[in-house]
Amino acid sequence: MPRAIISPSVLASDFGNLTAECKRMIKGGAEWLHMDVMDGHFVPNITMGAPILSCVSKGVPGIFMDCHMMVAQPEKWVNDIADAGGALYCFHIEATNDAVSLIKAIHEKKMKAGVAISPDTPSTAITDVIGEAADMLLVMTVYPGRGGQKFIERCVSKVAELRARFPDKDIEVDGGVGPKTIDVCAEAGSNVIVAGTAIFNAANPEEVIATLKASVNAAQAKVKHV
Repeated sequence: MPRAIISPSVLASDFGNLTAECKRMIKGGAEWLHMDVMDGHFVPNITMGAPILSCVSKGVPGIFMDCHMMVAQPEKWVNDIADAGGALYCFHIEATNDAVSLIKAIHEKKMKAGVAISPDTPSTAITDVIGEAADMLLVMTVYPGRGGQKFIERCVSKVAELRARFPDKDIEVDGGVGPKTIDVCAEAGSNVIVAGTAIFNAANPEEVIATLKASVNAAQAKVKHV
């Protein structure tokens, strides 16, 4: 199973000090930074776009920006996000009619490709062909569009379903994840953990990052011993 990766969601950060906040997370043990891009169409909120990502990329050299594209036309923004320094481009399966071609376009721009499913979308929406072509699969454990929502536990079964089908794939969970909800996610098979308020609002973010990573490692160790 792929290794544990913690990707703090900058939606919960102080946007007025965005590069400093990203550096703080990396210093605390985060490998990726989860950048929530919302367009006001696919979801009702508007957050950030390529110009902001470009500033972060320049201000934090070597940053791995895990770009979660909550946008209505994901095909439209691949070039801009790549040029801004995006490392992973994760689009919603609900927003495209041709996921395989979109994955190919993302790879052509030298980014990893992720495919996300919202809470009401079944895991079977990610076909074998799409899942094999993608680098990462994202199971939303809240409805996309805003931070700080309550974790939806019924979504966890989709993580287990995808892990059974794609044993070597990065599988990410995003939404309401923190020390109280990490264990069920890790035991279901997720290895990439997005957490926003649980990390950014903590007195010791590095402790939370370490706790989340330890939970994934412990769950993986159990699987190896079965």
